[in-house]
Amino acid sequence: MTITWYGHSCFRFESKGVSILVDPFSKEIGLRPPRMAKDNIIMATHEHSDHNNIGDQENALIIRGPGEYEKSGVQMEGVSSFHDEEEGKLRGLNTIYVIRTEDIKLCHLGDLGQTELSEEQLDIIGDIDILLIPVGGKYTIDGKQAVKIVSQIDPKIVIPMHYKIKDLKVDVAGPEQFLKEIGIKPEQVEGGYKINSKTLPVDETKLVMFKI
Repeated sequence: MTITWYGHSCFRFESKGVSILVDPFSKEIGLRPPRMAKDNIIMATHEHSDHNNIGDQENALIIRGPGEYEKSGVQMEGVSSFHDEEEGKLRGLNTIYVIRTEDIKLCHLGDLGQTELSEEQLDIIGDIDILLIPVGGKYTIDGKQAVKIVSQIDPKIVIPMHYKIKDLKVDVAGPEQFLKEIGIKPEQVEGGYKINSKTLPVDETKLVMFKI
C-alpha cells in the first residue's frame, strides 16, 4: 500500500490497483487539490468545503457518511462522531472511516472534535494498524487531546493531520504540541509512504510525518 498526503485531512491510499481518496479540499484553502480522475473510492468525513470537494465523479464510489461499504475488495465502515465537544451543536457531525485492505486496517478520524471516544465507537473501530488523526485544534481536537485519543485506539502507526503547513489558509495550530505530548521521534516521509502488513511495527507505536 502507498499512502500520500496532500495536506489538511486529504489522503490517497493506493492498494492493489484500487485508489481511495479521503477528504479532498477546494483550492480556496491555499493548497493544491489532488486530481481525482483515477480514484475508485472517494470519501468525505463531513460537508465542509475543505473536506468535500468531490464534484461529479461518475466512475467512483462516493461515500459521505456512516454505514458499511465495499468495492473492489476494500471494506469500509463509517462511524458517526461529533465535530465538537458539545455533541455537534457547534459544528455538526463528523464521520470516522475504518478501511480494510491488504490485511491492513486504517482509521481516518476526519474532523473529530470529541475529546474522548465512546465505548460504542471504540468497539466498532476495533484494532487499528494505521491511525490518521487531527492535531491542529480550533476546529478539531488539539495536540494534547489527540494523544489521549491515540491511547484509546492504540494503533501501530500514527499519522498526524489537519495542522498548519506552508500556504494553508485555515487557522489551525502546527504539530508542535502533539509532538511534545506524544514523545515519539517521527519518521519523516517525502512523497508516498509504502507499507504492508509484514512491515507494520510489532512492539511499539510508530509516528510518521509527511513533508509537503
